Amino acid sequence: MRFQLSLAAVCAASFALPAWGHHSHGNYSDTFTDIEGVVTELHLLVPHSWLYLEVEGPDGQPQVWALEATSRNGLADIGVTRDYVRPGDPVKARCHPVRDGSPGCLLGFLKASDGSVKDWDGGNAPAPDDF
Repeated sequence: MRFQLSLAAVCAASFALPAWGHHSHGNYSDTFTDIEGVVTELHLLVPHSWLYLEVEGPDGQPQVWALEATSRNGLADIGVTRDYVRPGDPVKARCHPVRDGSPGCLLGFLKASDGSVKDWDGGNAPAPDDF
């Protein structure tokens, strides 16, 4: 009986530990920045989806930015499907840039080419007035 209880405790812990493994967003700045670009790829995944944009860099040359978003399921809840944004679509994003200055950010809001604005961070916050 004692062995079965120990085995049950080990099994329960092994299922609970992956939940603690989720990373923080400490590598992103606390401030927002707005960027505009053209969609190159969209990957609706779990635990995080990724949107890639070609953005004009500071030197005028194109850069590909990686934008981290909430999960596929969280995006589906707000109406984001594979057809919502497609490669070649011009979009505007408001996001938290990576602290090290590399071309990437944690996506907050995205304005699609149809003019709709959605919260891609999973909070379902209302769109900002100045976006």
